[in-house]
Amino acid sequence: MRQRAGGLLRQAPRLTLALMLVPVAAGLAGTIAPAFGLGGTPGLQSFRALADWPGLGAAVRLSLVTGLAATGLSLALTLLILALLPGGRIFGAVLRLLSPLLAVPHAAVALGLAFLIAPSGWIVRALSPWATGWDTPPDLLTLNDPAGLALIAGLVAKEVPFLLLMSLAALPQTDAPRRTMLAQTLGYGRAAGWAFAVLPALYAQIRLPCYAVLAYSMTAVEMAMILGPTRPPTLAVQIALWMADPALAERGRAAAAALLQLTLVLGALALWRTGELVVRRVLLGAAARGWRGARLDRLLRPLTLAATALVLAAVGVGLAGLALWSVAGLWSFPDSLPQTMSLRIWREAAPDLARHAALTLGLGAAVAGVALILALACLEAEQRHALSPSSRAMAVLYLPLIVPQVAFLPGLQVAALGLGLDGTPLAVAAAHLIFVLPYVFLSLSAPWRAWDARIGTVGAALGASPGRIFWRLRLPMLMRPVLTAFAVGLAVSVGQYLPTLLIGGGRVTTLTTEAVALSSGGNRRVVGAYALLQMLLPAAGFAAALVLPALVFRRRRGMRAA
Repeated sequence: MRQRAGGLLRQAPRLTLALMLVPVAAGLAGTIAPAFGLGGTPGLQSFRALADWPGLGAAVRLSLVTGLAATGLSLALTLLILALLPGGRIFGAVLRLLSPLLAVPHAAVALGLAFLIAPSGWIVRALSPWATGWDTPPDLLTLNDPAGLALIAGLVAKEVPFLLLMSLAALPQTDAPRRTMLAQTLGYGRAAGWAFAVLPALYAQIRLPCYAVLAYSMTAVEMAMILGPTRPPTLAVQIALWMADPALAERGRAAAAALLQLTLVLGALALWRTGELVVRRVLLGAAARGWRGARLDRLLRPLTLAATALVLAAVGVGLAGLALWSVAGLWSFPDSLPQTMSLRIWREAAPDLARHAALTLGLGAAVAGVALILALACLEAEQRHALSPSSRAMAVLYLPLIVPQVAFLPGLQVAALGLGLDGTPLAVAAAHLIFVLPYVFLSLSAPWRAWDARIGTVGAALGASPGRIFWRLRLPMLMRPVLTAFAVGLAVSVGQYLPTLLIGGGRVTTLTTEAVALSSGGNRRVVGAYALLQMLLPAAGFAAALVLPALVFRRRRGMRAA
């Protein structure tokens, strides 16, 4: 029996990679078929219909510009924070806020930012009428602007915490403190020395996360629906609209557009890779010339502090505004605060909120639980059988994050229809798992591998089996990272919009799908209630990850800190 269990455990990494690879491949196949008319009359009719769409050029431009700009700004700010702020109070505050920021779904961040920058938003209200003279909302295009600036801002606010988390996990492998100190003793400025000594080693570790951010930024649907342009929208949003159209002819055009979106992402990744090589040559040239960059810190540090504070304030104040709207009574323009407070919206929407929250929580907990089991099995197989993940395996793990959702989810939707599973919670949960598993594995792998193996050696010397070491030593000692990984999985599942919309077929509705659908209406109070509840579910998961170990090990101080 033990041999059979050990054999199954050894196969866990292969099973997990198959769960990443097979759905993406099947989804792409299901997208290619209707795009080329393989189910009926083969041909290029779908591509001709796509080319006839008047907004194609603008949609392509928006996808490329917003994706590349958001990724570049997010990476730049992340690297500046790591280079210039460690050791200070601001950096400590960023670290403390990292988990709460990661717990906030993309749609909630977009809704909060929309409330801030809208013509009737909090910023204009705070400045009116004393500074602007406006007694009515101005006719300004601060939201849904044609250039996609609001969308870029929202993407940066959400992706900086993710890149920061990935960088912090990889930083110990770069020997950053010693390298930075050595560079400074040689006369290099902090930013320049960090760029020469630490950045090459760090970026090699976070290249795949950067690619994932680029792919998501180019193909985000929920954030683009709330913050992005509408005439025309981004290509990803238009694909989602065509997929939701009851006319079958639009499905073929959507499939053709999905393949175009995939081509754009691959092209952007190639362009990004070219940029990596250019930056590498620039750094090598600057180092060869002996450039020290000692004065650069005076310029970059204030800019980094200001940009970091702006991101934190935008997210925090925007979310606070959503919470305030959910309990606001009369709140006319240009008042900065509501004249009255009321729980009327919560009472009226309570049945719908409870139903959507229960389904969202059930899906998220189930998916996060399955993802956690698979991640634990993979990591334990690494330890017991001396396995080491190759770069190819890590690329497969990141595959669902790098391949655009709009490129393969339409194909999965067709497969779900063929199997009779469309519109079922089971199919939606399976779709969520594709995106949740990589995040759970990445969040758990670093602390799991950092566990002191000598403890297991002592246990084995005392006669404990590998299974007993896992259940009685390793798992309890790593309770906090395990629960944190579960919370990450829950947060990712709660925030899934497009998989729920397409695979659920409109019959499986979660807090996220409802919040995005309601955002196009004018009732900010209902939107605020849905967005607030959407934030509270992941926040509860992260709170449990902090509180439960403290309660379980309240008499063991060392275990509480593990």
